[in-house]
Amino acid sequence: MKRINTVIIGGGQAGLAMSRCLAERGMEHVVLERGRVAQRWRERWDSMRLLTPNWQTRLPDWSYQGTDPDGFMTRRQVIEFLAAYARSFSAPVEAGVTVTAVEHEASRYRVTTSSGTWLSDNVVIATGNSDQPKVPVFGARLPGDIVQVVPSAYRKPSDLPPSGVLVVGASSTGVQLAEELQRSGRSVTLAVGHHTRLPRRYRGRDIQGWLDAIGSWDERAGEVRDLVHSRHEPSLQLIGTPEHRSIDLGILRDQGVRLVGRAMDAQGGRVALAPNLAESLAAADHRLARLLGRIDAHIARHRLSERVRPAETIRPIRSAEGPEALDLAQEGIRSVLWATGYRRSYPWLRVPVLDDHGEIRHEGGVTPAPGLYVLGLQFLRTRKSSLIDGVGADASVLAHHLTTRRWALARAVA
Repeated sequence: MKRINTVIIGGGQAGLAMSRCLAERGMEHVVLERGRVAQRWRERWDSMRLLTPNWQTRLPDWSYQGTDPDGFMTRRQVIEFLAAYARSFSAPVEAGVTVTAVEHEASRYRVTTSSGTWLSDNVVIATGNSDQPKVPVFGARLPGDIVQVVPSAYRKPSDLPPSGVLVVGASSTGVQLAEELQRSGRSVTLAVGHHTRLPRRYRGRDIQGWLDAIGSWDERAGEVRDLVHSRHEPSLQLIGTPEHRSIDLGILRDQGVRLVGRAMDAQGGRVALAPNLAESLAAADHRLARLLGRIDAHIARHRLSERVRPAETIRPIRSAEGPEALDLAQEGIRSVLWATGYRRSYPWLRVPVLDDHGEIRHEGGVTPAPGLYVLGLQFLRTRKSSLIDGVGADASVLAHHLTTRRWALARAVA
């Protein structure tokens, strides 16, 4: 059995940011990663790019230094960015190590893995927000000849049969993959539920720049009206391309993607749809108008009008309700892509910190179990906690908490 001060579980941006912050404080630690550094990014589709511009790709003591700050990193570039970050401070990553159990033992934690056991004072769970693809239970009721795929298993259009595709979910992943599949020549139907519509650029500036300027990303967990709702908000309906183009449901419809209501159930090859398409579109447009109003107010308040473009009119997206159900065989649909988000799963965590939904209970990443922390979740401390640009600040706060805990333990022993 190996002894160490802190075990970090996960070698993505959260785990590496935590490792860097602990290294700065001289805290002995190890990073356990089931695959390789940036494993989750290695499991994304081939054409994926970051939704945030390169200037927003920032970690503790490490940031984008290239010649295209307004561009968007490809999947491979993100992987190399994180791998170079790990090399820059010789992060103590043990790759290919699967954690099978975390248990409380006296005042320490026993971390059992596929390559041995660690005994540590602290454990930081940095497995991220996008852990396990979330597939509705009714997916099991679809016919066996329907090919079902989740985004982490999808790489390119040729992975699916050359026929109709039903994409379920209209957040960032759903709209991007619906467009990619439509452009490959397939007939695509997109089942639309709650979503967040945004233009890629507004008044001559990337929307992420405006969100940063108005303080939206820095909004703290204690400042929102409904934290549970905020932690489950869908990802932004954006795409990162060299052309800085927008993507929304109106654009997809004009390209030939068929829009239908939210998928509710399935039986015998028929997928029941909610009669909520028009309502979902209108709600997204309302939220968009409210956000753009905040940006316009910021521009006026700081007297920026002469330095930016005039306010733009964003046309609402309207659509008929569509059918109440889809007969997949009749529609020529032979595959379903579930872009329905992610859930967190901790079957190896044997410390009583999970709530009734299987989520880790915490306050800003500090769990009720002394020495057990979580990092990289959506709205952990701020709205950008699950982003590359936000995890570093959270890691710094938790590293300070760990340092204070070490001093307290040392005084208790003395």
